[in-house]
Amino acid sequence: MKNITKRFTGTIALDDVSINLYRNEILAVMGENGAGKSTLMKVLSGSYSCKEYEGTIICNGDECKFYATHDSENAGIAMIHQELNLELDLSVAENIMLGRLPKNNLGFIDWKKTKECAKEALDMLKANIDVNVTVRSLSPSMQQLVSIARALVRKPKILILDEPTSVLTEGETKNLMVILRSLKKQGLSCIYISHKLAEVFELCDRIDVMRDGRYINTYFKSEGYNSENIISDMIGRKLDVMYPTIEKSIGEEIMRVENFKVPHPYAYGKNIIEDVSFTLKKGEIVGLGGLVGAGRSELINAIFGVIPKIQGKVFMEDKEINIKNPWDAKSYGIGLLTEDRKKNGFIYSMSIKENMTLTIIDKLVKKLFIDKSEENKKAKSYYDALQVKAPNMDTLITSLSGGNQQKVILAKWLITNLKVLFLDEPTRGIDVGTKSEIYKLIGDLAKKGISIVMISSELPELIEICDRVIVLANGRVMEDIPKKELSEVRILRSASNT
Repeated sequence: MKNITKRFTGTIALDDVSINLYRNEILAVMGENGAGKSTLMKVLSGSYSCKEYEGTIICNGDECKFYATHDSENAGIAMIHQELNLELDLSVAENIMLGRLPKNNLGFIDWKKTKECAKEALDMLKANIDVNVTVRSLSPSMQQLVSIARALVRKPKILILDEPTSVLTEGETKNLMVILRSLKKQGLSCIYISHKLAEVFELCDRIDVMRDGRYINTYFKSEGYNSENIISDMIGRKLDVMYPTIEKSIGEEIMRVENFKVPHPYAYGKNIIEDVSFTLKKGEIVGLGGLVGAGRSELINAIFGVIPKIQGKVFMEDKEINIKNPWDAKSYGIGLLTEDRKKNGFIYSMSIKENMTLTIIDKLVKKLFIDKSEENKKAKSYYDALQVKAPNMDTLITSLSGGNQQKVILAKWLITNLKVLFLDEPTRGIDVGTKSEIYKLIGDLAKKGISIVMISSELPELIEICDRVIVLANGRVMEDIPKKELSEVRILRSASNT
């Protein structure tokens, strides 16, 4: 890709960027949210027509002009997007073979062969997924595996993966790496976008760093990767401390959850949470550990009133409370930052300011109208405090990077009378610099006496940030591990129930 420049209204997303990819190479493209990585890949994959940017794309020595994604696919390029673009109400087999459905001699779709081809692709990924079920019924990690299988069916020469492991378990991630190395040996070239340094260092032959829509530097595995230099190039400054030291005092019990039982979202008649109880003290940060499917998200969503529970009691400051829906939870000072921010974290058609003040809209209404002056005042304080990167508060939230969207969603809860905050994968898909800001913010909230329950699939995150970690497996609490005893081995052993 040579001298690629891409403009959106009022901003330059890509500024004269040039990158090279070699045969049998896995190239990492790294940078903060908003650095231009995904935009560059959308240019390469044909999501943006060649009429929408300046610069040239050259494949195997020939200049290519992609007017749409099928032009890019015909040139041997396949992309797995960070935001999964699956057809939720079609089956797994239909999604994997979409656009390439085999036909029989009579010209009708050969469903037997369709399912066989889909199963072969999933078997490559060692994914035990029924090809007959609808994609909507799958968990996010399973949907990601279906998306990867769909790309592999096309037998691409160049495979682009944008944050492919953000919803995968550790085992699924290692398996994906084995597959990518195998494909590399077969002649596949790969562009790999990820914020996980350890993952990139292990897998990738070379790293190109981007910042603010520009190419910054290249690092080679053969020369040894230097994480400090790479992070410094990504964020434009030296990152002194990744995990901040949180000095705070933990108070009395503020929340108690007793004997929660939650039905399984995908398996009728089965419970994903069987009998879970835990306590939370004022200013305490409690981690929820466990493998994907352990029921961590389902537990906090049931407490918050998003999904139904079969049984269970919640006590706030030693008084039993009745939460029927999220509005009830908010009234008791409980907030939830959801796992999938794009699905249920914000409203697409609204601005930063409008999304921030959603939770207090009832308090802003005066004589049937919203008090715009008060709304601006409330939103501005959090917009400035969280250092949201945007032209102004009236900017649509969809135009923000993932990290800045996460800040807006946090502000939505901080603006309320918050006592307890549930965080479900708060740093998923977020760059190193913004992660550090989120960690500092979590620490500041705890210092102010706000209690936090945090779900994370990144074990170092749980170990460094949390005061203790409750590990779930088989629908129950396996272990409640205090800070001084936390280790990755201990958490994994409990999560695996071994």
